[in-house]
This record gives sequence, C-alpha cells and structure tokens, in this order.
Amino acid sequence: MLIQSVIKNSQNSVKDNIVATNPIYESMLAKLRQIFMNEITKENSVLVDVKKEAIVKLAKFLSAHTKKPCTIGITGETASGKSTITEDIISSINDFSKRINIKDPITRLNTDDYYYDRSEMVIAAGGFDNFVKNYDLDVPEAIELELMKQHIISLVNLRRTYLPKYDMSGTAKRYDNYRLAKPARIIISEGLYTLNDKIADVFDFKIYVDVSFQAQKMRFFQRAKARGLEASAEKVYKNAKNKAEIYVCPCAKDADIVISGEADRNRYKEFMTEILNLV
Repeated sequence: MLIQSVIKNSQNSVKDNIVATNPIYESMLAKLRQIFMNEITKENSVLVDVKKEAIVKLAKFLSAHTKKPCTIGITGETASGKSTITEDIISSINDFSKRINIKDPITRLNTDDYYYDRSEMVIAAGGFDNFVKNYDLDVPEAIELELMKQHIISLVNLRRTYLPKYDMSGTAKRYDNYRLAKPARIIISEGLYTLNDKIADVFDFKIYVDVSFQAQKMRFFQRAKARGLEASAEKVYKNAKNKAEIYVCPCAKDADIVISGEADRNRYKEFMTEILNLV
C-alpha cells in the first residue's frame, strides 16, 4: 500500500498489524505520517512514493521500539543522484548527532568496493581498456554482494568488521581487510546493485532514486566530459542504460521509499532534519 493509502487512512485509528506498543511509538507514527503526507503533496517534493510499512518501521526505530542497528540500502540508475543523496542523508544524521552528543552514529559501506579483484586479468589483457572489452563491469555478478551482506550482518550484530577497498584507477585491484568499520546505530550503503536479490533482504529500508531520462543523460555526459572520457561516453552510457533496465529499474517496485533524484539538495536535508527532530 503506497502513500495515497496512507493519506486516505491517516484519520483512522492506528492499527498496523503490529504488537501493541506504547504511546511514544503511537505519537511518533502519527507525526511521521503527517510529515510524509505534507512532503509528498508539495511541489518539487523529495518524495515520489513511500510504502505504508516504511513509515511504521521508521516509527519503531525512532521511538526505540526496535533497538537493533538500522540498515539502509540506496540504489538507482547511473547518474540518478544516489551518491549525492546518500551524502546528504549522512550529513544530516551527523549534524543531528552532534547536537544531541551521539558519537559515530553511522557507518557507510561502498558497494563499489566489493568489485571482484581482476587485477591479474587486467595485466594479462595488457591494460584496463583491453580488459573491459571482454569483461562486463555493469552486471551484479561483477560485485561480491555475498561478502558485502556478510559484513553488514556482522555490523548489525555489533562486531567490528574489516571492509575492502577497490582501486577505481584502472587496475581492478581490490584490497581486502583495508578499513576497520565499527558498529553504529545506522549502516548505509549505495550503489547500482545494492538492492539486488542477493543482498536486498539485509536492509531495513530500501530506497530507490528516481530520475528523468533527460536529467540522467545530461548528468552522465557532463561527468564523462569532466573525466576526459568523451570518446567512449556514448558506448558506456548505452551499455549502462541497457543493464540498468534489466538489473536496477525493477528494484523500484520493491523499494520502501522512492526519492526524486532531481530535488534541490537543501530540500533533502530539510526533510531529513524534520524527521530527526522528532527524536
């Protein structure tokens, strides 16, 4: 049931097929429903859609009804704005945590760091350009999602975990056990295949970033130009777009929340702050 149903039922008594709980939770749920309803009806809203169950889950976490660390997975097509939105979410949470004196509230895992090490294949091919002629990096199988899932589960279980680091400069080298990640109240990750079937069930909140074709293409080619990759941009874009239609776009239907990738950045922060202030 999507946000339209939430608006329709917001006047009804709070019965969401959950165990009876306390007034703090019920008050939190009512306020969250109002915040989401107000936001989605605004012009240029940061929200495209949200499932009713997502608001219920959020109320549980914010009211401490659910006490385990909260896991958030964010996906969207290339150049949709998912990295920017993730940074804004992290920034908002960190700013809020400083105000109430909470240290290290959030741990981030970069999905791109879980690309398989293919450095020997790059060397054998005589360079990265030759390597990618016969190896597709734009498919979920190029990323060790199972390992990423193990690391998230370890962090949820309050265990310190060493994360990998992938060299994006063209060596296809992955350094395992590169960075120590500490358990935190929130664990967040974003990437093209963050909500792939192999890993999606580990996330409490699945967020999809929606973007128009025109905005996405413009961003992609601007980024390619800035990186000096104009010569191969058209081919790379076509492949990424085709693979996204197979592996990424279908994730939108299973997402708890669909966010606009074209809203003003300040609006993301304002919306996040409004939610966090309920605490």
